Amino acid sequence: MSLMSLTAVALGKKIKAGEVSVTEAVQAALDAAAAKEEKVNGFVTVDGERALERAEKVQEGIRKGVYDSPLAGVPVAVKDNMCTRGLLTTCSSKILGNFVPTYTAEAVANLERAGAVVMGKTNMDEFAMGSTTETSAYGATRNPWNGEHVPGGSSGGSCAAVAAEECSYALGSDTGGSIRQPSSFCGVTGLKPTYGTVSRYGLIAYGSSLDQIGPVAKDVTDCATILEAIASHDAKDSTSVERKDYDFAAALSEDVRGMKIGIPRDYLGEGLDGEVRDSIMAAAKVLEEKGALVEEFDLSLVEYAIPAYYVIACAEASSNLARFDGVKYGYRTTDYEGLHNMYKKSRSEGFGPEAKRRIMLGSFVLSSGYYDAYYLKALRTKALIKQAFDKAFSQYDLILGPAAPTTAPRLGESLSDPIKMYLGDIYTVSVNLAGLPGISLPCGLDSKGLPIGLQLIGDCFQEKKIIRAAYAFEQTREYQHSPLA
Repeated sequence: MSLMSLTAVALGKKIKAGEVSVTEAVQAALDAAAAKEEKVNGFVTVDGERALERAEKVQEGIRKGVYDSPLAGVPVAVKDNMCTRGLLTTCSSKILGNFVPTYTAEAVANLERAGAVVMGKTNMDEFAMGSTTETSAYGATRNPWNGEHVPGGSSGGSCAAVAAEECSYALGSDTGGSIRQPSSFCGVTGLKPTYGTVSRYGLIAYGSSLDQIGPVAKDVTDCATILEAIASHDAKDSTSVERKDYDFAAALSEDVRGMKIGIPRDYLGEGLDGEVRDSIMAAAKVLEEKGALVEEFDLSLVEYAIPAYYVIACAEASSNLARFDGVKYGYRTTDYEGLHNMYKKSRSEGFGPEAKRRIMLGSFVLSSGYYDAYYLKALRTKALIKQAFDKAFSQYDLILGPAAPTTAPRLGESLSDPIKMYLGDIYTVSVNLAGLPGISLPCGLDSKGLPIGLQLIGDCFQEKKIIRAAYAFEQTREYQHSPLA
């Protein structure tokens, strides 16, 4: 068995026991990436020399007792919108094609303090704007289950790299489902924590009130362990929350007896693929057999989540991306006349079509005369959606549903119809609008052999409940390796 076929925690145990050296583990990841990248295109940057140098230092640190984390020595891939000192960070955009940060994102720094080895940066939709990882300036990532299909997005590179077993685990970011939806499409497990649990310092912003970093891995145990490593209060991030309990691995229990789980009827109606629905209901039945109380209920305002999300996210994006103007860093056009012409040409040439579309939409909803009609109305809707979830969580411990309405579409299908692509986020965006934690984990395959993902949503700061239920379900089925693994 390849070392990359092991879970991150299992590999960490072998390293700690001296059965495998850190260098051997990192080399296995680099070899796997070299062998599979032509088919997957999951990475923007792989820095083998830097990773192997780091591996030697971590091995020495383990020997001296400096690193005692379960993840010490385990190779990780990082989504390319998290700054890494001295390592290219592009957001998969031409406009940041030459950007090498002078500092490291806090979540990545926390992993490095635990002894993790960053092997490279993963492909993504440009500035995390997309649901397929096809808007990348470095070409589309392909799904390891079927190369003719997308891996989802925007963290498609991270999820594909884990599914193809090019790395042990990865970090992604989730603005409207960007960890959970590609995890569903790629047959891996992805966790989006409560907003503020993981520092956003060093995460290049798309929608600042929505973005949250989280883990992508083979199983729930890995995700809980990784979340423990990356979660922390950070004074450098004004939205960071100081929590009393970071012991997420303590929730790894199969006991769900008495847990009340609600399934929104709104999630089971028109637009949901029949095979996905059957798998979700079968998963609910498994949890019910384990002692959970499962029932359907009405979760209001679901139809308003998509428009509210895209108005807010695009408004924040237009503001956040205004800084990329060709002056201080990043791409600058070579042929221009005057400062304003340089701004226009640098941004026109540097941003791709989807980023431009969202910047323009965001600028429109923030403009004079439309701010009240669109942006403020979206903010009010966001507050109402949060109230609807509060009401639901007064009755239920968890909400269960699909992560996406279908399995992974074919390459090219979604980009031809942006509205259809946006509607594919219907089950995930409301979680970000309300700042809630959510997890996606595999619950079956469709008739085409593509993975189906189950989503569990918890109330704010209730990660332990979703981890417990996800772990209980996961124990009833074996992890299925992708054909490319």
